[in-house]
Amino acid sequence: MLRLRLRLRLPTYQSTSHSVHHQDRTVVRLTPEDAVSRALIQTVVNLFRIRFVVENGMSSTTSVASRRIPVATGAVRDLKFIDDRSLMLAFVGADDVSRLLQIDFRPSKDSEAGLRYQETGLAGKTALGEFDEKEVSGSHEIDLRRLSDISIHTVHRFPPGKMWTPQRLEINGRKGRRTICVLAEDRIHYRQFDIDSLDTGHGSTPRGGGTEDLDVAISAFVLALAIRTASESGICATLVSRRTSSGRMDVNHVLESTLSPDASTRHNAEQQLLQAAELDFSAYVSTLAHELANEQAQPHIRSAAGIALKNSFSAREYTRLRDLQLRWRDRVAADIKTSVKDLALRTLASKDSRAGQSAAQFVASIAAIEIPRNQWPELMPALVANVGEGGDHLKQYSLVTIGYICESEDTELRDSLVQHSNAILTAVVQGARKEEPNLDVRYAAIVALSDSLEFVRTNFDNEGERNYIMQVICEATQSGESRIESGAYGCLNRIMALYYDKMRFYMEKALFGLTILGMKNQEEDVAKLAIEFWCTVCEEELAIEDDNALTQAEGGTELRPYFNFSRVAAREVVPVLLELLAQQDEDATDEEYNISRAAYQCLQLFAQAVGNEIVQAVLGFVEQNLRHADWHWRDAAVSAFGAIMEGPDEKMLEPLIKQALPVLIQMMGDDSVQVKDSAAYTLGRICENVSDSIDPQTHLAPLVRSLFTGLSSNPKMAGSCCWALMNLADRFAGDAGANVNPLSGHFQDSITHILSVTESPTEGDAQLRMAAYEVLNAFVTNAANDSLPIIAKLSDIILQRLENTIPMQQQIVSVDDRNVLEEIQTSLSSALLAIIQRLEREIKPQADRIMHVLLQVLNSVGAKSSVPDTVFATVGALANALEDEFVKYMDSFAPFLYNALGNQEEPALCAMAIGLVSDVTRSLGEMSQPYCDAFMNYLLQILSGTSNGNQLRPAILQCFGDMAQAIGPHFEKYLSVVAQVLNQSSSMTLSDGAFEMFDYFVSLREGILDAWDGAILAMKQGKANSLRPHVDSIFKFLQLVGQDPNRSEALVRAAMGVIGDLAEAFPNGEYGEAFRSEWIGQLIREVRSSPEYAPRTKDTARWAREQVKRQPMGGQVSQMS
Repeated sequence: MLRLRLRLRLPTYQSTSHSVHHQDRTVVRLTPEDAVSRALIQTVVNLFRIRFVVENGMSSTTSVASRRIPVATGAVRDLKFIDDRSLMLAFVGADDVSRLLQIDFRPSKDSEAGLRYQETGLAGKTALGEFDEKEVSGSHEIDLRRLSDISIHTVHRFPPGKMWTPQRLEINGRKGRRTICVLAEDRIHYRQFDIDSLDTGHGSTPRGGGTEDLDVAISAFVLALAIRTASESGICATLVSRRTSSGRMDVNHVLESTLSPDASTRHNAEQQLLQAAELDFSAYVSTLAHELANEQAQPHIRSAAGIALKNSFSAREYTRLRDLQLRWRDRVAADIKTSVKDLALRTLASKDSRAGQSAAQFVASIAAIEIPRNQWPELMPALVANVGEGGDHLKQYSLVTIGYICESEDTELRDSLVQHSNAILTAVVQGARKEEPNLDVRYAAIVALSDSLEFVRTNFDNEGERNYIMQVICEATQSGESRIESGAYGCLNRIMALYYDKMRFYMEKALFGLTILGMKNQEEDVAKLAIEFWCTVCEEELAIEDDNALTQAEGGTELRPYFNFSRVAAREVVPVLLELLAQQDEDATDEEYNISRAAYQCLQLFAQAVGNEIVQAVLGFVEQNLRHADWHWRDAAVSAFGAIMEGPDEKMLEPLIKQALPVLIQMMGDDSVQVKDSAAYTLGRICENVSDSIDPQTHLAPLVRSLFTGLSSNPKMAGSCCWALMNLADRFAGDAGANVNPLSGHFQDSITHILSVTESPTEGDAQLRMAAYEVLNAFVTNAANDSLPIIAKLSDIILQRLENTIPMQQQIVSVDDRNVLEEIQTSLSSALLAIIQRLEREIKPQADRIMHVLLQVLNSVGAKSSVPDTVFATVGALANALEDEFVKYMDSFAPFLYNALGNQEEPALCAMAIGLVSDVTRSLGEMSQPYCDAFMNYLLQILSGTSNGNQLRPAILQCFGDMAQAIGPHFEKYLSVVAQVLNQSSSMTLSDGAFEMFDYFVSLREGILDAWDGAILAMKQGKANSLRPHVDSIFKFLQLVGQDPNRSEALVRAAMGVIGDLAEAFPNGEYGEAFRSEWIGQLIREVRSSPEYAPRTKDTARWAREQVKRQPMGGQVSQMS
């Protein structure tokens, strides 16, 4: 039985002579007339008036009276007491018309409009559950089955449709300012009414159409801030938001809270803003735009409004960004759009710089939506006019706006900006001229010019316009204002990358000398950007050489212009770079990009672009400064030698390296840690690029010893030493499976040294410890077979250390403690992973102990920990090593795997779990069948989720294929649902210009083919007929892949595999005609003959061709479009 109960406590009457309280309560019960709850039912509202006495804390009921009000066929969605006289009902009639009905429930003796209650004879009964509807009777002064009564008691009639069908009521406020909020059935839309503004008389005028929404321009927004919808229950919470003295909610308070240092306050405010935008975006964006434009508002409030507006149009994910843009396009009326845009443009003139900046971002966000659709044609002319005629602030932020518009990555916007190139160039060049007196305006113009260079190609093709642009930029490099000079050199960098073929004249006349001066500028930012100009030159010329070589190899004749700028300039530029190498900052962090590091990067690129010609200049500098008393110059000399290890011929470098190695090893003991670090990095460069110059008999022992000494001497050197040691291990690993390699004689000492370095559990050694474990993994991975016994013993030590971390969980007292413990457990787990992968089946004696400790770790780590990722990878390696013997651990491990699959709040862990399902099923084969139902359910749940379903879809599809191959014909029970998923995924298309989605799209198609191939291989084992309903879909998708020019080699190889396996599954010609389709033969021929594909791919294509050739003639014709 459907029952809704509400209680209203009425005034208490107290006797002065006794401690007796007389109380009168009215209770309402909503009951369906029949016993079956249906969508539309005959409903009765039962009112119970209970009188009872409370004497000395004990209560006794004196009388119970009831009143029954029949309601027309329909549904009472909710009902609430307004006060001690009225009741409000949300009613949906059989005619689908929704109404608010107001009833005066007072007894008739208290009110002329009241009701007559009938005593039920239930005195003494205090439990409402004891009331029987048969005992409730009475005359029907109010009968809401009658249209006339409904009309009299209707206070509002809603438009038809779910968006205005009431679902929930909330009433709040004090007398004279009471408000009712009605939440619609879609739980998105709502209406707000001022109860006290209504005519409260009964029996006169119907109130269905006379009520208007309150203060529409503002109240929709402020109410959205006030109403918090609880998605679990659909209940609207009480209005509790702060109000101003006028009674309206204080939007400023919410905006100010978004800037709060308290995370909880900030989060709540941000959620309120998000909800407000979802409920009524027009009112939301209009209110914020007004607040941003309000010159009387406090600067931080305007800034918060600007941030909220920007966030309303911003998203990292492409699909989410498109949804936000559609919201502006489709849910905001034209007049509100015009008003909002006018407010934003007006704010560009604000003297509040933060408001102007926010307005510029906001205008650019709208421009990204409207310019491609020609919906804001007046924007660019307005910005140009602002730059030409406006005040300084208006000029500045109009130029900033142009810069934001031009730097957008939105493909549609970028394509449409070409037609506005004249307007853009007019504004930015005008602002960037040396005649512009305001430096802020000039800087904004230079930045905007840099952002717009890609769209002014037509103008750059015109020699006169190009000369003027280059003149303005070159003059800016000599402005005397560092930020303008930096911006100008940034412009030159972009111009060189975009218009290299037009730069010959300017390099000869101006740029060569200007950039040399710029590199020597005392302002670091200016000098770095001047250095980066030559980085761009070298990178561009390296790319041109590669492109031209490829064109010639393919028989082409159209070569890109190549002017050898870097080779011509090397004699002048390289000496400057060598001098700048000595401007190191002793306190610089590893991430800091300073002049010295910029010069090093540029020197590396010159070595690659110029080759042998750079060697003599660098060697002269090295010989001159290698023994210098000042560590800056010693460090510069060592760094310069390392910078030329890639580019010049190895034959030219080999004798130099053999001569330099003893010196570099000796410099690993230098007094300066910076010099030692650079020496280690240079040794790493030698190991990486010219390792053949290292004589294992002569150099390897002192080299390994010096690097391990450096590793343990100072944490600042850890990164360089570890990188050098990992390169060393990789280069001297020898052939795969070799019994001995050059590292064998140093393996035991190396492992001992690493274990010593990693023994300390203190926080300060975290960087060193993590780096040392990476070296350990590299040595284990590249160990020869003669070192396997050492690795087996190493596993005991690593396991013991990992076991020792379990009780450490109880000793954590701070976040730092937790971070240190998680770092240790992650490093140990990764070391265990490397050991398992190297020992393979030989790890079996340790398997029980390994799984025991890994399960303990999983059971002890907290939420959001990064440790399970590495543990799962280690479990996957163990499963691969043990194969079907891993099954004995599944019952204990499966719950952790299920939890990770269901944890969509941590996408990385969920993705790792999906990969682990593939590992486990491949290892166990048919023995994984008992767990496949759960795996399949979790995978399908992820796909149906809104957060990570698409992101993880390719991995899940590949997992389907692995599961199918593992359990073979048993996969038949899942085939139908998997086929639906694959067909749905096959229908996904790549939007034009969505380049950021290209890799995802290719991986999705690879996953589809992997899944189909796994299913085909599984069903081939006696269940091929189960594939028949899906064969046409497979062929259609293969044809789609074959026709797409943008496909990866892995995708093509997967397609060849599916064609061959499908032919094997139906060897009797059932689909012979389909296999003889022209597009299949063409695709196979293309793959077999293409020089771009690896032998493995070509072999797969040849095998597929053989399977297709075996198809007999006269088979069934597949119905394909």
